[in-house]
Amino acid sequence: MSLLSLFKNTNNNNPHTLIWGTDDFLNDYLAKSYIKDEKFSGLDQVTVDCESDGLDELIASLTESSLFSSQKVITVKNPFFLTAKTFKKNQKQLEQLQNIFSHIRDIEDVVVIVASYEKIDRRKKLTKTVMANFNVVEPQIKPYEVSAITKALIKDEGYQISQSALQLLVERSDQVMDTILSNYSKLKVVSEDDKITEKSVRQNIDLSLAQNVFAILDDALRQNYHEALERLNDQLREGSNPVQLLAVFENQVELILVAKILAKRGRNQPQIVKELGVHPYRIKLALQNKQSIEKLEKMLEELIKLDYNYKNGNYRMDNFLKMFILSV
Repeated sequence: MSLLSLFKNTNNNNPHTLIWGTDDFLNDYLAKSYIKDEKFSGLDQVTVDCESDGLDELIASLTESSLFSSQKVITVKNPFFLTAKTFKKNQKQLEQLQNIFSHIRDIEDVVVIVASYEKIDRRKKLTKTVMANFNVVEPQIKPYEVSAITKALIKDEGYQISQSALQLLVERSDQVMDTILSNYSKLKVVSEDDKITEKSVRQNIDLSLAQNVFAILDDALRQNYHEALERLNDQLREGSNPVQLLAVFENQVELILVAKILAKRGRNQPQIVKELGVHPYRIKLALQNKQSIEKLEKMLEELIKLDYNYKNGNYRMDNFLKMFILSV
C-alpha cells in the first residue's frame, strides 16, 4: 500500500499522480515511496527537473519509448508550467504538454508530478487538464494530525514504534513533518527487528532548539533557577541571541495562557487542540502548568517589553534576559 493512501486522493485508481503541497521534503518522500510500489518494479525510472532540464527534456521523456522495458515511471519535479511562471518562449512546449496530458491515459508510461508550490494557477488550461486527468494528492497535515500521520506512515513501511517513542520523536522534531521524516530515517538505520524504541529515540535524536529553550522557562517556572540559568548560558554559548530566545519564550507563555483561558471558558483538551491547531502533547503540558492566568499575562507583558528593548538596541547585554528568568 502506498503512503499516498494516508491522504485524500481524487482518484486512487489512476496511476498518474500529482502530489501538490508546500513541504518539498514530504512530497519527495511520498513520491519515492509511491514509485517503489510492487506494481512498478522492473520499470525504468526517469526523473526530469523542469527548472534545470527544461520542458524539451520533459516532452522527450513523455514521448520517447524506453530502451529497456515497455514502460517507465517518469517523476516530474519543479513543474513550473502549472504556475503563473511561464513565458511566451514556452508557448509551443506548453501546447505540446497540453496535448500529451489530454491523452495521458492512452500512454503506457506512468507520470508522477511533484509540485512543491504554495499555489498553482488553476485558471490555466494546462493546469485544469492535469488536475482532471491525474490522481491529485494534497498532503496537508494539521499540527494535531502529525502524530497520527507519523504513526500510520511508520506502520505502513513495516516498522513498529511504541507510543512513548512516537511522542518523543514528534517532540524532538518540533512537530515539523520534514524533520520527523529526517529523524525517522536515522532511526530506521539503527532499529533492531524493525522496532523503534523510546531508548533509541533518546540516544539518536537530539533535543531541538525550541525544546532546549522551552526547558529553560520550564525550569524557571518550577523555580529551578540554577538549571534554568545553566541551560540559558548553554544556548547563548552556542550562538543563540536574546531576540531568538525571547521569540520562543513568548510563544511558550502565550500558548499556556491561551490554553488556560479556553479551559476556563469550558473547552476540553481535544477542543483546545483543534481550536489552536497545535500538537495535543503541548496542550496537555500547557494545562498542567500551575501559574495563574494573571501571572502569565504579566510574564507575557514583560517578554514583549524585553523583546522591544533588545530589538531597538536599548538592551545589549544578556543580563536583562537572565534577570527575567530569575524573576519568574
